[in-house]
Amino acid sequence: MLVLSLLKKTPRAAVRNRLNPTAEPRANTCGQSVGLKHLTMIATGVAKLNAKLKSKSVYVCQSCGAQRAKWEGRCGDCNAWNSLVEERSAPDAPTRGLSSMASERGWKTGSPLSSQATRLSDAADRRLQKPAAENTRATTGFSELDRVLGGGLVRGSFVLVGGDPGIGKSTLLLQMAGGLAKRGAKVLYVSGEESVDQTSLRAERLGLLSNAASADDSAGDSAAESLADRITIAAESQLETIREIAMSDRPDVLIVDSIQTVYLEDLNSAPGSVTQVRECAANLMNLAKGFGISVFVVGHVTKEGQIAGPKVLEHMVDTVLSFEGDKTHAFRLLRALKNRFGATHELGVFSMDSGGLVEVINPSELFLEERGERLIGSAVYGSMEGSRPL
Repeated sequence: MLVLSLLKKTPRAAVRNRLNPTAEPRANTCGQSVGLKHLTMIATGVAKLNAKLKSKSVYVCQSCGAQRAKWEGRCGDCNAWNSLVEERSAPDAPTRGLSSMASERGWKTGSPLSSQATRLSDAADRRLQKPAAENTRATTGFSELDRVLGGGLVRGSFVLVGGDPGIGKSTLLLQMAGGLAKRGAKVLYVSGEESVDQTSLRAERLGLLSNAASADDSAGDSAAESLADRITIAAESQLETIREIAMSDRPDVLIVDSIQTVYLEDLNSAPGSVTQVRECAANLMNLAKGFGISVFVVGHVTKEGQIAGPKVLEHMVDTVLSFEGDKTHAFRLLRALKNRFGATHELGVFSMDSGGLVEVINPSELFLEERGERLIGSAVYGSMEGSRPL
């Protein structure tokens, strides 16, 4: 009992020293371990807080681009069902529009006059002082395409081409690139869906290389080689790299296939999402308006037949072309849904064969070929499609 009472009254350190005088005093690590635990918890909390501040989840409607803080079954703006998709947004991202190229939205030409108001008469005089090639429309090589564009391609225009999968959008633009190159234009074709070898193989199947050589045989081999060099192809889906290539080559026409496959690295959303499509289109518009490069982009369509992505994409571009037709038939129709530089009621007719697209100069004759003679109960009706009857 005496020992127990002494142990209760005596501190633990004194008892331990009395029982084992040769033992070294034990360091008090209780406070240090508790401090390390607190520091670890504080560091973990700070890291989680920084992660929440850097990015947050928003639900974006893939039909109209509306944003919601939480998921909803139906979008309240466009009434589309199951269209809200979760995306990570970075509110403090340093690039909104042009990444490291520029930190602001919109576009500038780099000229001091671009940020000043100019009289309409002065702008007209300055435009007339430019070379004639900059004021005239470029011929694409397809008279049917020129008809739908309003008479040719305008320098610095932004064109969106939509259509069903496999209808021939890439074929049309690649053949257009060959037609522009024959007339001295420099074309950059960027594909986010095919490799360089696959694009080259498709160009060879369409006869672009053979046509280029035959067109310049009379001028010599050097002219034929320079014509082939006017078309540059690339396989890239990162928009920052596409811009670097375009700024290095400075082409007259840039073709991007397609807008749903390209992306900005600084945005956390997936390629093809509303945010990516909107911001990538803003970057491409900067190239078109700021540097005078005519930009063509291919747009996918939904199962309802509308161009995938936000509606603002169609508002941003200058021209919206719809390539229509039945894949089981050879005929293809090209019409303009929007055109700031021409009429929207023109219609272009093409025929698809093994060598690519062939324009139909006289559609009425082609449509009447399948009609027999003296058919009972049938009638032929002529209607005006744009500036020509069909």
